[in-house]
Amino acid sequence: MTKDRLADLQAGILVLRSNPNNALQVVRQMSEHRTMHIKPSRWSWNRFKDFMHFYIMLGAIPAALVITYVNLFIGPARLAEIPEGYVPEAHEYFPHPITRWMAKHINKSYQQEYELMCHHIYEVEYEQKLRKAEHRIKQKMAEKQDTQAYYYQPVTSRNERSIRVNTETDIEMSGTN
Repeated sequence: MTKDRLADLQAGILVLRSNPNNALQVVRQMSEHRTMHIKPSRWSWNRFKDFMHFYIMLGAIPAALVITYVNLFIGPARLAEIPEGYVPEAHEYFPHPITRWMAKHINKSYQQEYELMCHHIYEVEYEQKLRKAEHRIKQKMAEKQDTQAYYYQPVTSRNERSIRVNTETDIEMSGTN
């Protein structure tokens, strides 16, 4: 045996086996009849799970810490008499501090909602009046045709020439002036 075969034999790549003639035979055992099963990649699924866990934890851990802090150290509000001359705001009626904060900073009050709705109605009515006025102006301009340039529809000279030629040939063909 050569030195290379002896090294492979010691590394476990080559194995000595006996054959029917009672002689030792060197056999390579690289695969041992193991097969590789081909299956779809799970890389996209694993990446999705990693991102999902990361962003859930990015939001869940701080939220849990804030909720725990608020419940342990601040607690729910207690009822007390309203001082004279003080008008409580709508968000002050909620008992829990997180609910109060959300009512104050995230949700709109009833007055804000009402004023936003009134502004929207005003804007829609104003647009309707503008459209109606523009329609009346266009009608008047079409009736009288005495406008400076607003109702003017541009015409290219190429089409003008071909129209003139067509009308002249029609007049010649019909024989009338």
